[in-house]
Amino acid sequence: MNQKSKKKVIVIGGGIAGLSAGIYALLSGFEVDIYEKNAIPGGECIGWNRKGYHIDNCIHWLTGTKKGTELYDVWETVGALSDDTEYAKLDAFYTSTHAGQSATLWNDLQRTQKELIEIAPEDEAEIRKFITYVEYSKQCLFPAKKPMETWGMKDYIEMGKNMMDFPKVMKEFGKISLEEYGKRFHSPLLQKLMCDYLPKEYCAYSFLVSYATMADGNGNIPMGASLQMSLRMEKRFKELGGKIFYNSSIERIILEKKRCKGVELSDGTIAEADYVIPTVDVHLLFNKFLPKEYMPKEFREAYAAPKKYPATSGFQVAFAVSMDYAKGETVFIDMDPIKVGNRTFDRMYVKAYGYDPIFIKDGKQVIQTCISQTDEDYAYWKSLSKEEYKALKETLVKQVEQRIVKAFPELADDMEFLDAWTPLTYERYCNAYHGSYMSFVTTPAGKQIKMKGKLKGIDNLYVAGQWTNSPGGLPVAVASGKFAVQRILKSQKRSMDI
Repeated sequence: MNQKSKKKVIVIGGGIAGLSAGIYALLSGFEVDIYEKNAIPGGECIGWNRKGYHIDNCIHWLTGTKKGTELYDVWETVGALSDDTEYAKLDAFYTSTHAGQSATLWNDLQRTQKELIEIAPEDEAEIRKFITYVEYSKQCLFPAKKPMETWGMKDYIEMGKNMMDFPKVMKEFGKISLEEYGKRFHSPLLQKLMCDYLPKEYCAYSFLVSYATMADGNGNIPMGASLQMSLRMEKRFKELGGKIFYNSSIERIILEKKRCKGVELSDGTIAEADYVIPTVDVHLLFNKFLPKEYMPKEFREAYAAPKKYPATSGFQVAFAVSMDYAKGETVFIDMDPIKVGNRTFDRMYVKAYGYDPIFIKDGKQVIQTCISQTDEDYAYWKSLSKEEYKALKETLVKQVEQRIVKAFPELADDMEFLDAWTPLTYERYCNAYHGSYMSFVTTPAGKQIKMKGKLKGIDNLYVAGQWTNSPGGLPVAVASGKFAVQRILKSQKRSMDI
């Protein structure tokens, strides 16, 4: 395709989905401009520095690090991963503590089974069943070759062969919440273990698949932190000839009849394109950039039923502590209740980042905590004045520090506060609906949202981003960018093999 005949693609958003869409569009012969409202790429896949320490916002584990999987091929194509990528040398998913006991989900499933049975012999049958079904869940690999609406019979047959045991997982755990599942165990510690990592409203199968991803070596943590991975993708995009415009907010998408002409920036500038790929939060897309009438039915239903389709966020705090504290561990702890609005919380995690030099300075490492937040908590934060908001953050930081020291006395007089952030931080920085850092939680009461990415009534606009497929996250984001370009290629009757 020569320069004169190149079609122009505008991508709205320079996060993982936007960078992926831009890269795949360039590989397909398009001219591509990305408009990003912030000063750096990555969206929510970023980090920042405080007092000389790096704070990571995103990757607790990255699905798709196992070579030979379709998702790894996508990460490799967009420049996020390569043969030279180093990963953190961690051997466990996380540890839960309760009433003086602890239990760990090791990457070695047999080690986990042995440890859990020793802790709770009364739950042996349920523990063995858990491990078996986690083993089955290793078969659940994210399909990233092409959009599912383009699949043929051969694709479904191939998936069926590769996932022969996974239907057993869905039958057993597809319609119960983690809270319900935890009650199958007699041990209070194991009940906590099963409900700690994901919100208790989540479908239980989501948790099994998450643990299976880690246990299968398909959920490693790339060294260098989240922002560095986003910068690798930005480099790949620029090397292919793409242009990215930072500090460039979009005001609206310009529609003429059944087509979008381009976009209008906040400063009034008009940028025209043959195709537009918005990768932003869909709540922003259909409440500002496009008329609400274009919002698909599944999203209208989800926004109208927050109990069935909750959003999840967090109140998070980062500290610096000495390297004597364990490196690379994520530990959930009991704590004296902390109140946010009308809700109280008695569990949180502490994660130590000393596994990567980027989080270490002068013999100290970063640790971070998170107290899960929901729609109700977001509403409370939103109701506060600036003064009230600042005061609540300061109060909660002190309470969090006290509770960490109570759980880990060795950290007394050794904690240096670095930063704290809330659901409103995600709303401000990423326009995130209710401050959610993922898509809607997949609950037994709700349906999994799977958006095809093509809106009725607009011929040349293709939606990407983590909100196109719940529960969202990095795998959905990076694959959706590829899928958006493949849908454009299909509309041009070109090969989708990219």
